[in-house]
Amino acid sequence: MARTLDPYGLSRVVRPAGVLPQAAEALDPSLPIGPDELLIDVDHLNIDAASFKQIKESVAGDAERIATVVRGIVGERGKMHNPVTGSGGMLIGRIREIGENHPAAGVLQVGDRIATLVSLTLTPLQIEAIEGVHVANERIDVKGHAILFATGVWARLPSDMADTLALAALDVCGAPALVQRSVEKGHTVLVLGAGKSGALCCAQAKENGARVIALDISQKAVDTLQSLGLADATIVADATRPVEVLEKVKAATDGALCEVVINCGSVPRTEMASILAVQDRGTVVFFSTATSFTAAALGAEGVGKDADLLIGNGYAHGHAELTLDLLRKHPRLRKLFEERFA
Repeated sequence: MARTLDPYGLSRVVRPAGVLPQAAEALDPSLPIGPDELLIDVDHLNIDAASFKQIKESVAGDAERIATVVRGIVGERGKMHNPVTGSGGMLIGRIREIGENHPAAGVLQVGDRIATLVSLTLTPLQIEAIEGVHVANERIDVKGHAILFATGVWARLPSDMADTLALAALDVCGAPALVQRSVEKGHTVLVLGAGKSGALCCAQAKENGARVIALDISQKAVDTLQSLGLADATIVADATRPVEVLEKVKAATDGALCEVVINCGSVPRTEMASILAVQDRGTVVFFSTATSFTAAALGAEGVGKDADLLIGNGYAHGHAELTLDLLRKHPRLRKLFEERFA
């Protein structure tokens, strides 16, 4: 079948008719590509934290069974779109073919290595083999191909860091970009979750001149961020217990609460902890894909909290370079990513 210009990938939707690829139940990853598509030979999938956690827990952490689940999802849906969490991740690979009408024609070359900066939930994907599952850092090594639409965002992999390091950081590069926009000098900022996105958000909040409080259920995780100079104070708490979080944030802020709260949690039901911890007329940024819009909106209303609730957009102008620059400017942060996430 001859393909025509299709910047949003509508012709790749198998079902239901009339929806965009992200909302589709299934996509068609078959070849050949269209004149405004990119064909990528895929090396690694970085599964988003909420999705990987759900899959891992469903199979008791067994790597082979994780691979089976991922193969099953991609085989059935033509994309890596976890039906439980609704989330995906991103990938890195090498350009095999460039459609003549794709915006990257003349910019990218066949053989260039790139990271896709759009979700796997809207990326047509076919897996031929899974060659490794890295349970500790949510990465899966694969052999297969993916298709990027004309509207899909990408970044050329940097020459000054390993692919796996760049992948780990670019997977969550929307988070620190939102922090840059939302945090002002002198703010007290609570970062909920001390994983990849949480560490980058702490670093960016410090860059903006804020006092940073890191919160996680793991003492080791928050101690690590404080030892790296990325947090001024720490709280160990279960973010699914909002009253506990509120009391500990009050103690850490002398009752003032926080101008900005950044939710980078990987589990559901952390919305109210974030909302109770923010000041009236403050800002909560929900970057976690486990966030429930209903719980956040109705919860804020229910406790009479007049705060701006922002749903984290994984895309922002300049987000990839901003994130990679954080690693370049903070050698200890970079080392953390190399040792823990890459």
